[in-house]
Amino acid sequence: MLYYLYEYLTSQGIHIPGLGMLKYISFRAGIAVLFSLIIALVYGKRIINYLRSKQMGELVRDLGLDGQKQKEGTPTMGGLIIIIATIIPVLLFTRITNVYIVLLLVSMLWMGAIGFVDDYLKKIKKNKDGLSGKFKIVGQVGLGLIVGITMYFHPDITVKRKYADAKVVNRNNVEQNFMPTEKITVSTVPFAKNNEFDYSGILFWMNDKDAHEWAWIVFIPIVIFIVTAVSNGANITDGIDGLAAGTSAIILLTLALFAYLSGNIIFADYLNIMFLPNMGETTIFAVAMVGAVIGFFWYNTYPAQVFMGDTGSLMLGGVIAVLAIILRKELLIPVLCGIFLIENISVMLQVIVFKYRKRKYGLEYAQNNRFFRMSPLHHHYQKGGFHESKIVNRMIIIGVMLAIVCLITLKMR
Repeated sequence: MLYYLYEYLTSQGIHIPGLGMLKYISFRAGIAVLFSLIIALVYGKRIINYLRSKQMGELVRDLGLDGQKQKEGTPTMGGLIIIIATIIPVLLFTRITNVYIVLLLVSMLWMGAIGFVDDYLKKIKKNKDGLSGKFKIVGQVGLGLIVGITMYFHPDITVKRKYADAKVVNRNNVEQNFMPTEKITVSTVPFAKNNEFDYSGILFWMNDKDAHEWAWIVFIPIVIFIVTAVSNGANITDGIDGLAAGTSAIILLTLALFAYLSGNIIFADYLNIMFLPNMGETTIFAVAMVGAVIGFFWYNTYPAQVFMGDTGSLMLGGVIAVLAIILRKELLIPVLCGIFLIENISVMLQVIVFKYRKRKYGLEYAQNNRFFRMSPLHHHYQKGGFHESKIVNRMIIIGVMLAIVCLITLKMR
C-alpha cells in the first residue's frame, strides 16, 4: 500500500523526503522484516494470553518422554502469530497486485485455514483426531492445483534464460545476455553443468511444440506432490519446542536470498542463473515471514509458551513449497528441507519395518524390535536421553549447513 502511495504522490509532483526509498526492494524488505519481528514480539504475548483465556491448551498424549506432561495446557494455534505478523507488512510494503505475492498470500491463508480447522476441532470440539486426513489431503491437492495452474497459464509468470555464449562485453547492457521472455515449465537442477530442466522433456515421444503445450500434465501433478510432501514434513517436524520454527526460519531466509538474486537481472547475469521477471517483490514476503517466524520462535523455545499447532506447521510447509516452486528451485527441496525429509522418512521407515517384522516374526517381536525407539526422528533421540533443546540446536545447525550447500549451487555446477 505504501508503495502505491509513493507512486501516486510522485505522479502528482509531491516529493516527501525519504519516501523515495520505497522504490528500492532492499529497503522495503528491511523495513518489512523489522515490522514483522516487532509485531510478533509485541503482539505475540497478547495472542498467547487470548488463546490461554479461550482454553486452547494442548492435550498431550503420554508417550513416555521426559518433561512431556509439563506441557499440558500450553496454548496452541500459535501459527496465528506468524500469519498476522507476515500479512501486515506484506500488505504495507509489497506491490500486492504482483502475481507471486497473490499466490503466496493465497497459499498462506489456504493452508492456515486447513490447520486452523484441525486445531479448532481438537481444542474446541474436543475431537482428538481433528480434521480427517483425507480432508487435509484434499486441501493440499487443492492448493497444488491452484499453484500449478497459475504457474503454467498466468501470462506474468515467465523466465529469461541466459545465452550460453553471452560475452563479458555485454555487461553494460545485461539484457543482451538473456533470451527473450519465455513461458516454459523449466526448473533448476542443482550441481549440474547444464542446470536447467524442462518438464516438457519428460514427454519425449512428442515433438517440441506438442511437448510444451502438454507439459502441464506432468508439471501440475509434481507441484501437487511437492506441496503435499513439504507441508506434511513441516507438520511432522513440529514435535518439540522450537524445531519447526527454527528450521523453517533458515529455509525461508535462504529462499529470500534466492528470490532477490533471481529477481535482479544484474545478479542473475553475474551468477549465470535464470532471471525471473516480477520476482523481486517475493523477497519482501519471504523476509517478512522470516521476521514473523523468529518472533514466534522467541515464545516457542524451550520451555515453550505457545505451540504453533497445525495452523502454523501446515501453513509453513505449504508456503515453503510454493516459494521453492515459483523460484524454480523445487529440485533443491530434498537438500534445503533436509530436516523435513529425514523426519518424514523416519516415520515411513518405522511403519514399513514394523509391518514387515509383524508379518514375519509376529506382533510381540515387532513391538519390541522397532527400527527407531520412536518416530519421528526427534523422538528417537529423546528416548535416547538427549534433551530436546540439544536436539533442536543440533538440527538447526544441520539446517544451516544444508542451506549453505544450497547457496553453493549458485556457482558450483
